[in-house]
Amino acid sequence: MKSNIFKYIFIVFVIAITIYAIYALYFKDKESKQENEESKRIEIIEKTDIRLGISNYDTINPLITNNKEILNIDKLIFEPLINITKDYKLEMCLATECSKISETAYVVKIDNNKKWQDGASLVSKDIAFTVERLKEGRSIYSYNVEKIQNVEILDDSTVRINLNTPVPFFEYNLAFPILQNNYYIGENFYESTKIPIGTGMYKISKIESNNIVLEKNEKWWNKENENAKIETINIKIFSEVGEIYNSFKLGNIDIFTTSNTSLENYIGTIGYGKCEYGGRNFDYLALNCEDKILKNVEVRKMINYAIDKASLVATIYNNNNYISNFPIDYGNYLYKENNQSLSYNQEQAKKVLEEKGWSYKNNRWQKQENYNTTRINLTLTVNKEDEKRIAVAEFIKQELEKIGVKITISKVSANNYNAILQNKNYQMILTGVYNSYTPDITTFLGSGNLQNYNNEELNTILEEVKTIKEENLLKEKYNKIIELYNNDMPFVSLYRNKNTVVRSQNLAGEITPNNYFSYYNFYTWSRM
Repeated sequence: MKSNIFKYIFIVFVIAITIYAIYALYFKDKESKQENEESKRIEIIEKTDIRLGISNYDTINPLITNNKEILNIDKLIFEPLINITKDYKLEMCLATECSKISETAYVVKIDNNKKWQDGASLVSKDIAFTVERLKEGRSIYSYNVEKIQNVEILDDSTVRINLNTPVPFFEYNLAFPILQNNYYIGENFYESTKIPIGTGMYKISKIESNNIVLEKNEKWWNKENENAKIETINIKIFSEVGEIYNSFKLGNIDIFTTSNTSLENYIGTIGYGKCEYGGRNFDYLALNCEDKILKNVEVRKMINYAIDKASLVATIYNNNNYISNFPIDYGNYLYKENNQSLSYNQEQAKKVLEEKGWSYKNNRWQKQENYNTTRINLTLTVNKEDEKRIAVAEFIKQELEKIGVKITISKVSANNYNAILQNKNYQMILTGVYNSYTPDITTFLGSGNLQNYNNEELNTILEEVKTIKEENLLKEKYNKIIELYNNDMPFVSLYRNKNTVVRSQNLAGEITPNNYFSYYNFYTWSRM
C-alpha cells in the first residue's frame, strides 16, 4: 500500500517538474522575444534622419523660389528679423528690438553674436542687402518691403527702416529670411551657383538632382538645437505631387504638406496621421450697407442666421474648408471663438425681422413705413467663371428662400464682376481675399471698406490697435471689435481653405502647423 502511495507521489512530482520546466521555458522564450522587440524598437527610435517630400522644385534660395513648400522648409535654414508663432504672435529672432520712432520709421537692433553658418557674425549690412534684393521685385517676399523707402545702417548692430507711408502692424512684414551680404560679393545674386547659407537650425550640406540634404547647424544660437533628435533632413524632390503620394504610401517619405482637398483618393484613409489647419483664403458675403434694404441691421443679421455654413462646407466643399466667422479666425491669438449665438438658426432669422416690424405676407417679408411698403427682394452677384462660388450662391439662395426671402442670382463676366466690386455697385456679392499675417482688419471694417459700412466707435478702435503693444489690452480691443461686428453684421463670413500636414505613423513629436510654418517644435521630432 505504502509502495503505491510513494509511486503516486513520484508521478505527481515528475508531472510538476515537467510543468514547471515547460512554464519556465515558455516565459524565458517570451522574455527573450520581448527583449529582442524592445531592442529593435530602441534601434528604430535612434534613427536620426527624416524624409520630406516636395514637387516642382526650382531653387532652395528663399529670396528667389516660388515654391511654397520650399519657403516652408527654408525657415529651418534661414531666419527673419522677427518670427511669427503658431498662434500668429510676433517674437524676436535675429532682431533683439524693434522700436517705432515715428509713423514711418523703425529702429531695429540685431545681435552680432548670432552667427552665419560659415561662422561670420550677423551685421546690419546683411539686413540692408536682403531688403535691396527684395525691392527688386523678384521674390514672393517683395510684398513685405514694398512700402520701405530705404534702410539706413546706423552701426553694425542697428538699422533704421524708413517707410514711404504708414503700415499698420508693420513688424509682421519683417518676417522675411535674411541672407548674408559678404557671401554674394562679386556674384550675380540671381545666377549664383553657391549653396546659400543661413543662421538657422539646419544648414544645406548637399544639393542633388533629386535630393537635398540638410544637417544640424552646430553654430546655431538657439539652444533648442542641442535637444534636436534629427541630425539629417533629406528633402526628396519629385516632378509632380502624385509621385509624393506614391512614395509616402511605400514608406519612403515621413511627412509632406498639401492643400489637396481629395487627399484620401490618393493615399487612402488609414496608416497615417494628419494635422489640419486653417489657411488664409477667406470667402465672405459682402452686404452693401447703403442699400435701401440692407441698410437695416436686422436684414443683415437675418441673412447670417439663415445660412447653414456647416451644410454649405459639407455640400460644396466636401468638408475640406473650415467654417469662418471672422476674418482673423485662422488661428490668430486675438480671435476668441465666441460666436455661437450667431450660428445657423432659421427661427432666429425670422425673429430678428419680426422684432423690427417686418411681417411675412403674400409670400414676402415686408414692412410698412410712412405709408410706404418695403419688401425684401435681394440680388446676389457672382463671377460666372467661378464654378464653386456659383454653387455657393445657389446654396445661399436656397437657404434664404426657406424663410421666404426672394433672391436673384446675377452671374456676370469676370470683367464686369471686378468693375462692380470696385464701384461697390451691388446689393450682395460673393467675394474673398487672402488674409495677411497681420491682425489688421481695416480693409474689412474701416474707412473705405467694400460694404460702405461706417461705425465711428469701430473706426476709433481700429486706429487705437495700430499702436497698442500690451497683449491683454490688445485682446480687449479686438473682443470689442468682434462684438461690434456681430452687432452690425456688415458682411457674412463664410469659410476659409484647409491645409494638411500628412505624417507617417513612424514620425513622433509635437506637430502644430499653421499657414506660416509647418515645423514648429521640430527639435521634439523623431523617427521610429
